Amino acid sequence: MRKALITGIAGQDGTYLAELLLAKGYAVYGMIRPGGAEPASGKVRLVNASLLDARSIDRAIARIKPDEIYNLAGQSSLLVATSAPLLTGEVTALGAARLLDAILRLSPKTRYFQASSAEMYGRPARSPQNETTPLLPRSPYGAAKAHAHFLTGYYREAHGLFAASGICFNHESPRRDERFVMRKIARGAASVKLGLSKKISIGNLKARRDWGFAGDFADAMWRMLQAKKAEDFVIATGVTHSVAELLEAAFSEVGLDWREHVVVDRKQLRPGETATRLRGDARKARRKLGWRPRVGFRELVAMMVRSDLELLS
Repeated sequence: MRKALITGIAGQDGTYLAELLLAKGYAVYGMIRPGGAEPASGKVRLVNASLLDARSIDRAIARIKPDEIYNLAGQSSLLVATSAPLLTGEVTALGAARLLDAILRLSPKTRYFQASSAEMYGRPARSPQNETTPLLPRSPYGAAKAHAHFLTGYYREAHGLFAASGICFNHESPRRDERFVMRKIARGAASVKLGLSKKISIGNLKARRDWGFAGDFADAMWRMLQAKKAEDFVIATGVTHSVAELLEAAFSEVGLDWREHVVVDRKQLRPGETATRLRGDARKARRKLGWRPRVGFRELVAMMVRSDLELLS
């Protein structure tokens, strides 16, 4: 039985990945910090450790000797990351350093996956972005992810670890936190339909994102660690949609016209939002891993709206 250790086990990506690995017969260990959230699945074996504490990481890796480690933990909210840049760096950047250092010393045959982010690209001059596009992060979150991304490459090249980064573009699901716009809109459409609210407020209707399904992205993560060679891969759909298109898809799912229920709030605009042209080129993943997204945009939005209708009902 192969053993996998997942950081960020209670998050959206962690839960989908844990379910995938359990279905494949893995013994799945989930790293949780003391007092942190626990995963819903009782089949995950919990490990008390923190990315802020090197000794706890050492103990966990020395005891488990996992075949695979998936580092999915980090401060994923850009707003929170911007307001707490020191903590973001400690967890997202130095947390990866602590993991890689422990693997090198205690379990060098362990395969390591680093969840990198399209936010590392910052405001790219060209679109779409692939594995060779320059990284020019414009936020504490993007900078911390870039730090971890480069460290992963360093440990692979300098020390021979099987260490790979997946450059993940936006991926969503019914398990997504409501701070993220797709879940906010799905919940808002369901709430209006059920008469629980009349309006939702949104910032930039023109902002575009490359949105995929988190379950598909978990599959790509697993495939990366089954490859013969450790490499970095962009994980994306390659198709962008605007927030206005997202609103149309969500409200049409409940038979409503979004224009009658949406208020534009300029206070919610992010600096440089209109300059962002993030769209992923995942041809390398399709060619080398045989991976492709299975859930399309409208199917994803419908899935999330139906889930929130059920939850709110």
